[in-house]
Amino acid sequence: MTTPQLDDLERFLLNLQEEICTQLAAADGVAQFREDRWERAEGGGGRTRVISDGDLFEKGGVNFSRVSGAQLPPSATANRPQIAGKPFHALGVSLVLHPRNPYVPIVHMNYRFFQAGDVWWFGGGADLTPIYGFAEDAEHFHRTLKSACDRHDSTFYPRFKAWCDEYFTIRHRNEMRGVGGIFFDDLQGDGAALQAFWEDVARSFLPSYLPITARRRDLPYGGRERQFQLLRRGRYVEFNLVYDRGTLFGLQSGGRTESILMSLPPLAAWEYDWQGEPGSPEARLKEEFLTPQAWA
Repeated sequence: MTTPQLDDLERFLLNLQEEICTQLAAADGVAQFREDRWERAEGGGGRTRVISDGDLFEKGGVNFSRVSGAQLPPSATANRPQIAGKPFHALGVSLVLHPRNPYVPIVHMNYRFFQAGDVWWFGGGADLTPIYGFAEDAEHFHRTLKSACDRHDSTFYPRFKAWCDEYFTIRHRNEMRGVGGIFFDDLQGDGAALQAFWEDVARSFLPSYLPITARRRDLPYGGRERQFQLLRRGRYVEFNLVYDRGTLFGLQSGGRTESILMSLPPLAAWEYDWQGEPGSPEARLKEEFLTPQAWA
């Protein structure tokens, strides 16, 4: 069984980050990415790129990291006792984009690889978080991911779609964070075949998302839509700080705080016992979009 090579994975991820940033900046048309390179005392480092105050993106970040250490933090070994106390390597690219227009959905993507001792696995996925729901956007996003999955294994999309629906649930709110996508972890087996899938589905991010931004970015909006956007961003913050594995792993492993928390929006709001007006687009979001659907 072939073991993926860390240097090969790093080259792919750095090229992926470069391509994504180039196309996102071109789509924005105003803002450019600021780059910070950083090193981690325990081993490794990364390249963080952040965009802000743009025409399309109010804030966004695309982060590459490759870190190593003497042992994994507790959050990574709770279900893997066989790798507790072993030296590890972890590398990946993650991004979160918070658009300016409330009709353009928030998007998250992360593809990563872990190795501890002689144990390794792939993880990753992408998910869409609309403020205002449009079925055609959810369908496009899911169909693009499904096509990438189906090129490698017809069982991947249904498995990873269901996993995503379960994982990206704000359990204390009893609602999904958005309309889902795919999520997988602990993916082991034929190294070459899994790496080919992992790279292919990572490259599917731009075609899954950019057509949606083009469709929604110029829709008119006002104060009502902006306030609802801030409330939904608040729910996004709740998930990331309470449940997200990547955030927990990064903080527990001594990662760079600014890069870990780049996923948080520039502005968010919380309102006590907020209830959408019955029949309104705001109420329809939870009623029709924040439960598992067969979008593809």
